[in-house]
Amino acid sequence: MHGLFAIYRKELSDHFTSFRFVILFALIAMVSFITTYMAGISLRENLEGVAKPTFVFLMLFNIAGAKVSMVDFVALFGPLIGVVLGFDAINRERAHGTLVKLVSQPIYRDAVINGKFLASATTIAIMLVSTVLVIAGFGLTLVGVVPGWEEVVRLALYLVISIFYISFWLGISILFSILFRSVATSALASVALWLFLFLFVSVGASAIANAVAPVENKESADPEQVVMNARVQESVSLISPMVLYSKATGTLIDPMRKSSKSMILVAGPFEQISMSRFQNPLSLGQSILVVYPHMVALVAISLICFAVSYLVFMTQEIRT
Repeated sequence: MHGLFAIYRKELSDHFTSFRFVILFALIAMVSFITTYMAGISLRENLEGVAKPTFVFLMLFNIAGAKVSMVDFVALFGPLIGVVLGFDAINRERAHGTLVKLVSQPIYRDAVINGKFLASATTIAIMLVSTVLVIAGFGLTLVGVVPGWEEVVRLALYLVISIFYISFWLGISILFSILFRSVATSALASVALWLFLFLFVSVGASAIANAVAPVENKESADPEQVVMNARVQESVSLISPMVLYSKATGTLIDPMRKSSKSMILVAGPFEQISMSRFQNPLSLGQSILVVYPHMVALVAISLICFAVSYLVFMTQEIRT
């Protein structure tokens, strides 16, 4: 792919020198630091005078600080990073008349879209890694607990999943920038899809579940009907990448979670005593087995989305 490195270096330079990147990174860093600081203060106060439990360091990322944890914040607002970095990747070049000049040079067409995607994905990785590292150092000062090797591996897996998750939205925004010539239209389409998956999928999943297995009062309803309603609602909600990401990262960062599915238990006193024996955290390998389907799904939809963008761009007429 002749010219790939030139496009990659140019796009990476544009990202790091743009005010858009500086404002976005400053906003994400500020919210992350505030959330972590409040979570760290709460942890330090609750752990004073008591034996520190295992995986205390991971609690900085999964305990709600300013009403939302670090994991939840990335799940909700991480898509905006991908949208901001890619909504004008192609149609901006068309509007300025530079796309024709690019492909008229000894640069292959596929190098243009590959270079833009790789540069944006690298920017996403640098943003996330730097934010997590600063938060980790910040948490060491607040909590005073050094993370173990398993916690470090869990955070590394969390970063990989987060990069693929935001890269999915990057691919979506690049696809819209190819399909729509107007920059405003591609940005609006990307934000509209984000809002739809964020707000309306849960409402639609609840409506479908109530239609398939209606439950008016969970306390007096048939337990099998309640379980069926919950399973249908959870299955439908998995079409949202946000749900896939939240379940995968939530289980990885919180070893006490035994499953990525919502737990609905109807248990008597003897069952509760039996369940209390299994309150130990999951090992790293067991947590990976639990979230493996969600991880594969996130990687797959990210690659598929970019593949669709690649095919559309390669078959599209540039000079018209």
